[in-house]
Amino acid sequence: MITVAAVLARLPGLDEQRLRVWIAEDWVRPIQTGDGLFFAEIDVARLNLILELHELEVGAGAMPVVLSLLDRVHHQRRQMARVVDALRNAGVDPAQLMPDDAELER
Repeated sequence: MITVAAVLARLPGLDEQRLRVWIAEDWVRPIQTGDGLFFAEIDVARLNLILELHELEVGAGAMPVVLSLLDRVHHQRRQMARVVDALRNAGVDPAQLMPDDAELER
């Protein structure tokens, strides 16, 4: 787990005021303990993503939508990886189940 100071040191474009706003907006969810806020590596990656989206001029109004869509994409990728693993464990080659390009164009 990483402290606020360590997060700010790792992400030069981020200041504590902006970090607190993003926490209040629920864009990132650190763990609150009696000793303060602590961030997992996934939180740091998400903060870096939010910084990049700000550089791309994604506004505060659009940010929750963009983050939600990205969360869904990542969730679907994890689900697909589980399905592929289950197929392989069952002795099925997942590539055999994929349509070829000609079928996709229909």
